[in-house]
Amino acid sequence: MKTITKESLRIVFMGTPEFAVESLNALVENNYHVVGVITMPDKAAGRGYKLQSSAVKQYAMSRGLHILQPVNLKDPAFLAQLKALKADLQIVVAFRMLPEVVWNMPPLGTFNLHASLLPQYRGAAPINWALINGEKETGVTTFFLTHEIDTGQIIFREKTPIQEEENAGSLHDRLMAMGADLVVRTVDAIVEGKVHAISQKELLAENIELRSAPKIVRETCRVAWNSSKERVYNLIRGLSPYPAAWTELPTQNEAEPLRFKLFTAEKVTGKSHTLKPGTIRTDNSSFLDVAVSDGFIRITELQLQGKKRMGIRAFLNGFSFPEESCFL
Repeated sequence: MKTITKESLRIVFMGTPEFAVESLNALVENNYHVVGVITMPDKAAGRGYKLQSSAVKQYAMSRGLHILQPVNLKDPAFLAQLKALKADLQIVVAFRMLPEVVWNMPPLGTFNLHASLLPQYRGAAPINWALINGEKETGVTTFFLTHEIDTGQIIFREKTPIQEEENAGSLHDRLMAMGADLVVRTVDAIVEGKVHAISQKELLAENIELRSAPKIVRETCRVAWNSSKERVYNLIRGLSPYPAAWTELPTQNEAEPLRFKLFTAEKVTGKSHTLKPGTIRTDNSSFLDVAVSDGFIRITELQLQGKKRMGIRAFLNGFSFPEESCFL
């Protein structure tokens, strides 16, 4: 194998959302030679269904980087283009699952940045699930890709505590910055020959339950009011600001229920009750409390379907809950 230096290293970067942009920018700002950027094809979005480019493509265009947008990662034409870039190393941040013919192509391999402390929270939504499950600590991990998703040998892990009031949006931004630093640290170590990757099995203590991070779907986001206030609170912050926890309020005459998205909440101390879970207690002016299995959750920011996201006082200024209202 040829001797690789920072100056000679050829990198192909693969990613799509804003989370990946920070890492790509860190590589560019640290004078690494990114010879190609692979991202998702443009897709129609918005009211006019205009074609929208990914955040990674927009950044790559602004820096004059070479861009490929394959529909099929096994397409021979794409594979020929990828091979022609003669990458020494490939880096993946928030992209698609790669076929072996892609991740096994460069001589130095392909590594991925994952927003959890692997082997915990393998899957598509590690930030959301760490919060939903009430974890007190999370982090970022770089690891070499292999056949099974998120199971490859670990290069580095960086830990961080999760704050009680933190939501998915704020944790996303912190891990995005941490991850960018870890990507650069990982590339530096690879170039310097200082990587000693370890199997994920070595990090598993006995009797530790492995938690997964599957894709968030619509039913994941529905609030179960018969849960504890801790679980409801964690669900709301774990899905805020996107895709957001939701609930429904029945209407008179069996019309379609009203749907609400919930963005911020507080745990109400004390106040035991014998109410049906989901029962609403409000003065229709300044507060909105909802009964859960062990007390109340106070909703402080929400959105009625078709309306704007609002703080509770502004919301109640234009909406009143009927007496004995109860969320479904």
